[in-house]
Amino acid sequence: MRWNELGKFLIVALAIVGGFCMYIRPLASSVKQGLDLQGGTHVVLQAVDTPQLKVNDDALDRASHIIERRVNALGLTEPVVQRQGRDRIIVELPGVKDPEKAINMLGKTAMLEFKDPDNKTVLTGTDLKDAKAVIGNGNQPLVSMEFSDEGGKKFADVTARNVGKRIAITLDGEVLTAPTVQEAITGGRAQITGNRTMEEANHLAILLRSGSLPVKLEIIENRTVGPTLGQDSKEASQKAFLIGVAGVFVFMLLFYRLSGIVADIALLLYTMLLLLVMRYLNATLTLPGMAGIILSIGMAVDANVLIFERFKEEIRNGKSLRKAMDNGFGRALVTILDSNITTLMACAVLFYLGTGPIKGFAVTLAIGVMLSMFTAVTVTKFLLKFLIDANFTKSPAAFGISAPKTGEVAK
Repeated sequence: MRWNELGKFLIVALAIVGGFCMYIRPLASSVKQGLDLQGGTHVVLQAVDTPQLKVNDDALDRASHIIERRVNALGLTEPVVQRQGRDRIIVELPGVKDPEKAINMLGKTAMLEFKDPDNKTVLTGTDLKDAKAVIGNGNQPLVSMEFSDEGGKKFADVTARNVGKRIAITLDGEVLTAPTVQEAITGGRAQITGNRTMEEANHLAILLRSGSLPVKLEIIENRTVGPTLGQDSKEASQKAFLIGVAGVFVFMLLFYRLSGIVADIALLLYTMLLLLVMRYLNATLTLPGMAGIILSIGMAVDANVLIFERFKEEIRNGKSLRKAMDNGFGRALVTILDSNITTLMACAVLFYLGTGPIKGFAVTLAIGVMLSMFTAVTVTKFLLKFLIDANFTKSPAAFGISAPKTGEVAK
């Protein structure tokens, strides 16, 4: 027996198992949960054309941003505000205690104000005509503001009286920025510097343009999921997840023995990586998403099944364990790629054509498929290589393989 190879296997295997036991619960709890898992309020807002305000992409983006700020001000945990189609906004408020109050605030007009050093309002959002993020001298991002005629006069007057002082720009009472006036600014235009990135400048420009709701919004759907129903759904999905994983583990152990143990260890790593990626992407986990995760776990071991069956065929043809493993992985790789690529294509179609829950299913399944290719082809191969090279056993039966046709395993 080669103890150094066996030591490599044990170190990696114990690291994965130990990491799973320590971090699986914190990782699972760190992933955002949708309304169907924890309860809350789901609201759909319809943008409506009026003689004064027309619905377009820019107007809907600005309205979404105003609503998101309103929702965040309520102190809710992980709210979701997203566009749906060309004229709808979906708002999900997990765990909201006063849905009527939250709904009433969604369409309230945001208040943009310019305040002088004495905290006196000298301009409002009605005086601002436009704000854009641009690249200034020295390739520095900045925000260019354009005032209305009356607003330009007001701004020229207030800057002339406050040279060397700060003019605070607030939205809903919160200070967005407080630039120092360098000189009297005339011409109805001004610039805000000090933004570190173009993304920050664009974010600030959107806020400045969002002094009031640019379109009329009507509530066309208001659905509340009770916390009890949400908790029941969460517990049921967790139970289904545990049963599914346990079934996969037992199946792999019964049919592939040592190879199955390796596959199960790789599956633990796969589960941690899946939750870590979802947390990094700030994805929201819903019941369809749970279904996608459970399905992706089945597909993760599906790749192992393909590999191990090729492995068994090579053993039966008289190959050594190490040679059979290499050939098995090589022969199964093309089939694994074909099956996973077709699944990813289906996920792309579901994401492009589907609505919220369907998109959640597509995202979790796609992430799971890509991670399963990594764990099945890379992690399983290295663990199995360490185990075989350790000469822990030379019996094919230990890997769930009947005796080869030649009578003995080749040396």
